[in-house]
Amino acid sequence: MSPDQDRNVTLRGEVELAERAGHLFGYAREEFVCAAVDPDTWVMPAVRDQILASRWEPPRELRVCKLYNPRALADEESERRLLAMAGRGVEVRICPTRLPQETIIIDRRVAVLAGPPVQGQRTYTVVRSPEVVKSVRSLYWATWESSIALAEFRRGRPPALSEQSREILRLLGEGFKDETAARRLGLSLRTYRRRVAEILVLLDADSRFQAGRRAHELGLLN
Repeated sequence: MSPDQDRNVTLRGEVELAERAGHLFGYAREEFVCAAVDPDTWVMPAVRDQILASRWEPPRELRVCKLYNPRALADEESERRLLAMAGRGVEVRICPTRLPQETIIIDRRVAVLAGPPVQGQRTYTVVRSPEVVKSVRSLYWATWESSIALAEFRRGRPPALSEQSREILRLLGEGFKDETAARRLGLSLRTYRRRVAEILVLLDADSRFQAGRRAHELGLLN
């Protein structure tokens, strides 16, 4: 990519983005912010692999903020991913309204704007023009300030549990031993216990008893 700071480049697909701009994602020093409809917008496995291969360690002072639409909590797996992010110190907020642009901004210097998918492929515009980056960043923070912290958004809202998770909750409520419940569900004991632990996280519960109570409060067992 040209060192010209005023050059903006449009790249087609994640592979080209990884090849020509992947290095940008792995060396943020001060601020890494992201806005997306859901966590799948910026999957970029090639970029992630490149970052892991470099063994880059983010500095302590790096602030990471991720802004999503409610669709990011539409299913159990996605919600777990957001909670895992928050557990690693990422600031996560939910924007109830449509995001103006799916964006990543790195160290106030570079913005990457994701275009809508066309026949399964996105375009990504890498913006280095200082004034444009500044404007995009201002829009991002204005949207961030009007959005809702993940914990607050989830409070009183039932998680989108799968049918299997609801069945696990029912078996817990009926007092089945782990071995028996695992057999009924066709799961190994290890997998069953892992699934129970995941459900406790989704229900913000510290124990199985508390999970059952929360499930009843949220109407998940009706």
